[in-house]
Amino acid sequence: MIDSEFITWNAPDGENPARAASQRSYDAVGRKAKEEWLALFADHAVLEDPVGPSFFDPEAKGHRGREGVAAFWDLAIGPVKRFHFTVHDSFANGPHCANVATFTTEMADGSLADTELVSVYRLDESGRIELMRAYWEVERTLASIRTP
Repeated sequence: MIDSEFITWNAPDGENPARAASQRSYDAVGRKAKEEWLALFADHAVLEDPVGPSFFDPEAKGHRGREGVAAFWDLAIGPVKRFHFTVHDSFANGPHCANVATFTTEMADGSLADTELVSVYRLDESGRIELMRAYWEVERTLASIRTP
């Protein structure tokens, strides 16, 4: 397990490259290390967060390639002041991993929101993330917002 102040890992932590990639992803997001985070993704990566139509992806086509993943950072990650990832369970096998988690975000105005989700990762042959899907419901996250 990666040692990170941004991750509380309450899940199995056996050696697995996809699980390790998910942990590195959470840590880079928590540290706001955009270039480090982008380097985890394959050139042909597809990121769906959340899966389905949302204000991040109205047509539900996913963010494709490094440019699309970088644009997702600017839209969804960049505006967030602070992240904390609590992983409750993790299932990993070969180049695949699925994590059951709560992502807590703090916005610039101090408001907090919890996103309950399942995040799924698949690595390519070089060990980079080629597919990342996060299954969560926008309405549930919006209902969790707490203002200071």
